[in-house]
Amino acid sequence: MENYIVSARKYRPDTFDSVVAQKSLTTTLKNAIHTGKLAHAYLFCGPRGVGKTTCARIFAKTINCEHPTADGEPCNNCESCRSFNQQRSFTIYELDAASNNSVDDIRALNEQVRIPPQVGRYKVYIIDEVHMLSQAAFNAFLKTLEEPPAHAIFILATTEKHKIIPTILSRCQIYDFSRIESNDIVAHLKSIADREGITSEYDALRIIAHKSDGCMRDALSLFDQMASFTQGNLVYDKVIESLNILDYDYYFRFTEHILASQVSNLLLLFNEILGKGFEGNIFVSGLATHFRDLLVACDPSTHPLLECGDDLKRRYVEQAAKCTPKFLFKAIKLCNDCDMNYRTSRNKRLLVELTIIQLSQAADGSDEASGRGPARLQPIFHKAEQPNASPVGPQVQAVQPTPPATTEIKATATQATQQPATQQTAQPATAQPTVLSGRPEALKRGASENKMPFGGMFRRTHTTATREEESTPVKAKQETNVQTTAEEPKKLLTQEALSQKWFEFAVQLPVNERALGDRMKIISPELKGENLFVIKVDNKMVAELFATEAKRITAYIAEQLSCGRVDMKIELNEQQVQRRIYNRTEQFKLLAEKNPALEKLREHLNLDFS
Repeated sequence: MENYIVSARKYRPDTFDSVVAQKSLTTTLKNAIHTGKLAHAYLFCGPRGVGKTTCARIFAKTINCEHPTADGEPCNNCESCRSFNQQRSFTIYELDAASNNSVDDIRALNEQVRIPPQVGRYKVYIIDEVHMLSQAAFNAFLKTLEEPPAHAIFILATTEKHKIIPTILSRCQIYDFSRIESNDIVAHLKSIADREGITSEYDALRIIAHKSDGCMRDALSLFDQMASFTQGNLVYDKVIESLNILDYDYYFRFTEHILASQVSNLLLLFNEILGKGFEGNIFVSGLATHFRDLLVACDPSTHPLLECGDDLKRRYVEQAAKCTPKFLFKAIKLCNDCDMNYRTSRNKRLLVELTIIQLSQAADGSDEASGRGPARLQPIFHKAEQPNASPVGPQVQAVQPTPPATTEIKATATQATQQPATQQTAQPATAQPTVLSGRPEALKRGASENKMPFGGMFRRTHTTATREEESTPVKAKQETNVQTTAEEPKKLLTQEALSQKWFEFAVQLPVNERALGDRMKIISPELKGENLFVIKVDNKMVAELFATEAKRITAYIAEQLSCGRVDMKIELNEQQVQRRIYNRTEQFKLLAEKNPALEKLREHLNLDFS
């Protein structure tokens, strides 16, 4: 059995032209060799696996080549090139600073630098992971690096440039290697697959490139691993199965459910993802990336930013047409907030599920500008419709409209039993208008309750009843027009009822509004008119707090008491405090007025003031 060589070693570049995605740097090095303008020290820095050490080796081989090509490449035929390729060169040295980082190692290097090369023009020293040198080793290396012999060239390589002392940086020409893009990695993997006779799909190679995170060495290692797993047939399904990556089809299905506000399906799909062994933060991060790709797909000018195949790009464009940029911005922010809070959350699954519900509510565009809540009712869970089901709400029948001042709304009625058509005659409406938000409006709540599914969760509404019913997903079995002939008579607001409802509102406030509730308990509202009451506060901060919550408080009182519109006036107490300095006699008199026993004690002891 012949020796197997991994792709990272077998296809390691040996010329500048074969280096992937570092064209500007390799061109600069080739021009320096062609013009003979070589520096005595170079620093190659950048992420791992992007070609730093590879370029250092090619550069060292080229400057010692006896017959370089016209475009600055090594000939690979002369003695210097052959000895380097066979790893027996005495003019090119590689030092691993991670294991040789002491001051003694650098002193031995300084002694060796003085000896001229036996073959070639230069002695090249490649020091990898140079940031691992100790402080004393850096100091011992400074003088040699600044003024080396004419035959010595140093090439330093590191992934952490910030750990190198400034005195070293100032003595080197610095080359910053960039992270390799996915498209370049895919193209390189495709060429290797063709040479090895491996069948590959573009999406499968793209997943490998994405997993490698811009590192060509990691991409080649994953390529070898997947080639062994799939037996030379790299297909998308096998690759995501082996690498344990969530299929992008899940994100497309998830987005479709979000746009349709199907929370039940969203939670079931998320449960399926968890069942496959994926963590919640992995799913949220992938969902945020999916929304980013949808945002990029909204504009044709940014389509090149989509790193995917033509078929997948077409799916992104089609789904992006169904989304608004406002929703995508909101969705990305929600996913980002969930990702940041995931590590510290005690109930991680609940955190992700709350984010999913928020995403479904944001998709209908019902968020208010204030960010306090939705602008219309939206059910979260839909009850399955069953045949011969019991009535959802009370039965309402239509009456003939009365011309003067009537309010017409749409309501849904479900008959408890099947009745002949002749029995469905008009009867007087028994339902009375319900007061909402401090003002009577015609059967807003009644119409909503007739359509509300059991267990439905709704949000505050500011829209009309007709629009509200259109957004409710429960299908009505029978629709009639209900018209109210007169408004409910308003009740008079009394001081006793006002105080009672004021206290009730303070008691029912949640824990996060405890400060408001405590202040309301110590303030007594005073009725000043038919629909006006006054509260007195001690400072401007409390006045501003009640001014912010005035609408909510008055709406609650008006709804509970059915007294029409209620207004609240806030007055600030202005206490005039006279300050003066009292002498001892005056101080004693003030205290004796409050406690007469002090005067008796003074007389009993025969005390006086001096």
